[in-house]
Amino acid sequence: MNNPFATALTMQRQAWEATADLAEKTRIAPDRTDTVENVAVGQTPSEVVYEENKLELLHYEPMTEEQHDVPILIVYALINKPYILDLQPDRSVVQTLLEAGFDVYLIDWGEPSTLDRSLSIGDYVNRYIDNCVDVVRERSGRDSINILGYCMGGTMSAMYASLHPDNVENLALMASGLCFAGDGGVLELWGGEEYYDPEVVTETFDNVPAGFLDVGFALMDPVANNVTKYVRFYDNMEDEDFVENFARMERWLDEGIDMAGEAYEEFIRDIYQDNKLYENELTLNGDHVDISNIDMPVLQIVAEYDHLIPPMASKPFNDAIASEDTEILEFATGHIGMSVSSRSHEELWPQVCAWFEERSNGTTNPADGTSSVEPDSSPDLDSETTDRSDAELAERGEGDIQAEPADPGEMTVDEEIVEDVVDEAAASEIDTETDDLTELRGVGQAYAETLTAAGIETIDQLAAADAADLATETDISPSRLEDWIEQARDR
Repeated sequence: MNNPFATALTMQRQAWEATADLAEKTRIAPDRTDTVENVAVGQTPSEVVYEENKLELLHYEPMTEEQHDVPILIVYALINKPYILDLQPDRSVVQTLLEAGFDVYLIDWGEPSTLDRSLSIGDYVNRYIDNCVDVVRERSGRDSINILGYCMGGTMSAMYASLHPDNVENLALMASGLCFAGDGGVLELWGGEEYYDPEVVTETFDNVPAGFLDVGFALMDPVANNVTKYVRFYDNMEDEDFVENFARMERWLDEGIDMAGEAYEEFIRDIYQDNKLYENELTLNGDHVDISNIDMPVLQIVAEYDHLIPPMASKPFNDAIASEDTEILEFATGHIGMSVSSRSHEELWPQVCAWFEERSNGTTNPADGTSSVEPDSSPDLDSETTDRSDAELAERGEGDIQAEPADPGEMTVDEEIVEDVVDEAAASEIDTETDDLTELRGVGQAYAETLTAAGIETIDQLAAADAADLATETDISPSRLEDWIEQARDR
């Protein structure tokens, strides 16, 4: 039986602690408010090298003495400011690319006015993106450049590559809505033709207000977006780093951009409702967007827990295009986490940089624009051998060439079998450790697998985790994660 006096004393102590905590939070509240109001974003140095209407084309200062020959143009969505890709120095996609030796440009769309209501997707793709590509090509002296498109910017980048394939050296599409055949998640369902008419919205507002779009996104997880995150902010007010990170994200979320009415109608109707891009039926201002023209290398970067653009709204696109050099990087994070989470920058972006590096031969000295690496003039033996007929090989005497024998004592094993064995062993290990997580109340096998994919394989690891960071990585509700973490710490 509990001692009633001990219970009373415990309640009294908790009340005193809560009062002291409230007093401390009240004391630091003005400083934290100042941090929220004045937090810096988009700090990587850049200059505006081209302007058109509201658009600005930014060119970032190089961070390496030499740079790869082929520059990268980043194309972001129309409905948010692009500094999500340069949110803070240690979590900046822009800075990561610069540090890898790339010459980086980024399109800042600006905010459309009422006069821009009739701007179409064709105007954005065939006019604005095309003009920016021409500027980058001229400044770099390249006939074709790399393009990295994010979210809606990736969708438009795919359109651009279809219409102007000769201008695109390599195409990377990041969390891009490309295929809406029933696997596009909640947004595809809500935007279905039987439920939603985009023209009603544009007839009401002309340009679609950012606030209108924000409400829809917030309703996808209303408790987390409208309650939980503010509770977390209150609980972590003493942590200045937490407050700064919170403030940066809140500023970005609060600074949404209106979308031109005509472009909004087209995007909802043609991309979401009719799936015309994937079906190769899309036209822009009378021009057929023929995705069979996409024959350059294509990298898809998808987030496993993306609730805005689920992986299956992107991945099938690689099978519909002509490129023979396609790759998919699927990472255990969410739509925004792939650009701002620390794990993404530690594990994902080095792979993206490596993919571009392999296909951006040579480096350029930014001082004089000269190439410091001569193109490799040696023949590509693999490709040549593949193209030769058996008769040619026999005539040249190459048909008799045998593989070199293994060194004495060296075992030759089918690599695919080795990979299968390793995968099975890894899966077995994960299953064993995942069982520990399922012992926690509310953690089923599906949640355990999600946590495992995010690097949380044991109860001890969960106990040491930060709920805010883990929520970003997994798209699991922070309140749910906090409950699990508390359970893990109590064991």
